[in-house]
Amino acid sequence: MSGKLRLLATAAFGLEGVAASELKRLGFEAKGFHGGARFEGSYEDAFLANLWLRSADRVLIELGRFKAESFEALFEGVKALPLEDYLPRDAFLHLTASCARSQLMAPSSVQSIAKKAAVSRLQGVYQISWLPETGPRYRLDVHIHEDEAVVALDTSGSGLSRRGYRTFNAVAPLRESLAAAMVMTSPWRPWLPFFDPMCGSGTLPIEAALIALDRAPGLLRPFAMEEWAGGEQKAYQSLREEAAERFEAQKAERQAGPEPLRVAGSDIDAQVLNMALSHLRQAGLTGLVRFEKRELKDAQDLFGEGRGIVVTNPPYGERMGDEAQAEAIYQELRMLRNRLPGWGLSAISSHKGFERVFGLRADKKRRVYNGRIECEIFNYFPPRAPKAEPDAED
Repeated sequence: MSGKLRLLATAAFGLEGVAASELKRLGFEAKGFHGGARFEGSYEDAFLANLWLRSADRVLIELGRFKAESFEALFEGVKALPLEDYLPRDAFLHLTASCARSQLMAPSSVQSIAKKAAVSRLQGVYQISWLPETGPRYRLDVHIHEDEAVVALDTSGSGLSRRGYRTFNAVAPLRESLAAAMVMTSPWRPWLPFFDPMCGSGTLPIEAALIALDRAPGLLRPFAMEEWAGGEQKAYQSLREEAAERFEAQKAERQAGPEPLRVAGSDIDAQVLNMALSHLRQAGLTGLVRFEKRELKDAQDLFGEGRGIVVTNPPYGERMGDEAQAEAIYQELRMLRNRLPGWGLSAISSHKGFERVFGLRADKKRRVYNGRIECEIFNYFPPRAPKAEPDAED
């Protein structure tokens, strides 16, 4: 189809602005909204967003929006959309639905009615008595909020948090998209040391390394739109090859240059560290991130003095009897920061008394959800580097 597509990068609560900022860095005019960020572009642009967005969940093509206060209005609204501009006659059609604060609050019924309407539209346009559904898979998402329905076509397939490197999970892991957002909103910058003293299966250090090495998060995985009919596949492949070349160039520069990558993680559990090493290998980062078995009280020895940032996902104390253990770890984190006076710290927790237990108010906070758990990211900035003393001759 001609013209620009209306595109949506969906994101978890609290990460909408992060996703919008990422889109702006990719060259798009983006605006955050509740649930993500809006932008415009071509199919190639949608693929570029899928390839490079770190904090988003999916990239959708908005097909239309309309009032849906009844199932009849929903059926007619979906049937009126120009679905044939996006879906071929043999499209394998899959519908998903969600509802919030609306008169229609049964996702399964919304899904069923919307699919009937979409099939009816395609049968009429293509003049066929039944939809064969033997072709590529197309996922239509119907979201109804305050009686307004938004119908969108999913270009991503599986969620963008599934980078392709993580096949094993430790207890309470962060989704890759949340981990990346936590790294990007922390005081850390790629030229500083990065350290996670409770790294588990390694998600935070690996996401930091991917950022530092300019590695597209979607480089190792496919996207649904790559299976669709059309002439864009060569453009998609070109974007993949360009991303791979950028990563290899940055990796070679870091390995040979004067500023090696200084990203590390530690944990007291040898089994989860083995998972971290497997994930590191599957991410193509073997030898670039350091993982060691250490207790929290000894963790500072990995880097020693200087400047850097600790970024970590400590226990929250969600289960009965765990709160005291979590609070003891928060106090250990404060002592770790005291032993690293030039370092900043970023930690995520659902514990309402985190700052009280840690003993210091955060310089900046961001409310997010880790799964269904409401959390805050607490950022403590490193002290400013002292200014150089003027020479006696000045």
